[in-house]
Amino acid sequence: MTSRRVYTARALDEPVCIALDEAIEAIRHGEMDDEVGLMRWGSNYTFLVNIVHDGLRLLAIYKPRDGERPLWDFPDGTLCQRETAAYLTAEALGWSLVPPTMLREGTRGLGSVQLFIDHNPEEHYYSFDKAPLLEQLRRMATFDALANNADRKGGHCLLDADGRLWGIDHGLTFNASDKLRTVIWDFAGSALPKSILDDLARFCRRLADENDSYTQAMSELLTPSEWQMLRWRVEALLNDGSFPLPGAGPNRPWPAV
Repeated sequence: MTSRRVYTARALDEPVCIALDEAIEAIRHGEMDDEVGLMRWGSNYTFLVNIVHDGLRLLAIYKPRDGERPLWDFPDGTLCQRETAAYLTAEALGWSLVPPTMLREGTRGLGSVQLFIDHNPEEHYYSFDKAPLLEQLRRMATFDALANNADRKGGHCLLDADGRLWGIDHGLTFNASDKLRTVIWDFAGSALPKSILDDLARFCRRLADENDSYTQAMSELLTPSEWQMLRWRVEALLNDGSFPLPGAGPNRPWPAV
């Protein structure tokens, strides 16, 4: 999946395909001029908003820090940072499986702003024809193990019109404690493909470089212990060479979709 275009929307029921770089610039620098509505299925406040930049109008998902519900196992006010860290990590790996996401100011203060991906909301992990998606699913499973994703529901896997797989809702990631909960256990215990191992090795070298732009950005989003455990997880994957097995505790999110 090397295409540098992305399927988003100008407004509800108005899908559009644009250059990915153009979408990134809009999410980073665009004006959030109004809110389309509140997304009611999440436990935290999540808004569908309009972003306007250089004459381009796009939809985005805005999760303000002030709308986050306190959790016992994640520091308060950090979920928007983790959403952003997930995007940066997917980009650092070269996989582009998280929609462009920025930590920035919005109509309700600081929060994560993520490009809306145009997709069929009735399609999800449990309804996909997985045969043509295996390579992408392997990357997503590896990404979740690396990011310690505690909430990979089936509905957090979106498929666009190009057959490209996107992962969303990454607020519960990068905990220093083992939290991996996912519906993608298809590859558990099997060998990681060489292509993924090569990407992990390059990623590991970036983690060791204090001057790397990714390393510097992540140091502002995660605590030192969370950063250290990210480094430990990538090294563990490289040393083991296989997809992780489900742990002893809860290893699937609820609800599953």
